Amino acid sequence: MTGPFRYTSPAPPKSATGEVAGVYEQLATDFGIKDATTFVVLSASPPLLTAAWALMRESLLAGRASRTGKEVVAAGVSLANRCPFCVTAHSVLLHATGDHRLAETLLRGEQPKDPGERHLLAWGKDMSGPRPFPAHETAEYVGTALAFHFINRVVSSLLTEVMLPGGVERYRLVRSTAGRSLARTVRRELEPGASLPLLGTEGEPPSWAPEGPVGTAYGALRTAARTGAGLLSEEDAAFVRDSVAAWDGVTPLPLAAELPSRAERPGARLALLAARAPYRITDEDVAAWHVPPRTDHCLVHLVAFGAICAVERVEALVHTAAGEHA
Repeated sequence: MTGPFRYTSPAPPKSATGEVAGVYEQLATDFGIKDATTFVVLSASPPLLTAAWALMRESLLAGRASRTGKEVVAAGVSLANRCPFCVTAHSVLLHATGDHRLAETLLRGEQPKDPGERHLLAWGKDMSGPRPFPAHETAEYVGTALAFHFINRVVSSLLTEVMLPGGVERYRLVRSTAGRSLARTVRRELEPGASLPLLGTEGEPPSWAPEGPVGTAYGALRTAARTGAGLLSEEDAAFVRDSVAAWDGVTPLPLAAELPSRAERPGARLALLAARAPYRITDEDVAAWHVPPRTDHCLVHLVAFGAICAVERVEALVHTAAGEHA
């Protein structure tokens, strides 16, 4: 295996057309990272790609809430989900905002000195508590957190942990330099809603963002990702949903937890791992299910189904917490 993609072979971005090409164009201009592998890996399914991009763009990149604050939340989510690729990426993006000390503090797994940043980090790790941000910023913060609950799972399932060629992101100078190269892009003020014309699906906006581009993007992602359930039998799809619904939304899947048989129920096993412990997916788990006529499109959708089950479980915790602390 070479390159960042573990189990899929995405088409070269330069050959993209339509909405996929549109996402790559916005990645370059609005994110500053051309052909970001976190999104290229979803390109086998344009509806998933456009919706995942739209949710991240409209919540993390656009809007009026602090970019640093949202990066701290995203880092907390990524730490909780054990996604070193994404933790490093948020460190680089914090270097881009100019928060160099904070970037390295979070990467080391340490607590920020600022109390507000500590609260945001803690909430990113466990979203069942009170929200440490004003009500009018709810859509941006909750959208950012749920976007990375989804992205973390896709990354851990389908990409390697190496963010840059040769793993050079392990050096602080490289992280800092990469961040500085993105500084101008990160500090630009983006027009909200520019990603929405690319969407290939639509769905009901959530209660925490009933209006605006974040809610529209989240509804589209939920619709696109749920279609992956059709790759499983009704019994296996219900098993995955029920297993994730019984999860507390925080605790890692115990090593001793009983999983569906790789030989008899490989799809249920893979979807459940994508939801609860994507970092534990093995080559054997994927090989048992990813066989002809199943394609990369199928694999991406099965992982997305597991991921959205987890996202909706965490979303339910946020909703419950909002009622308790109202």
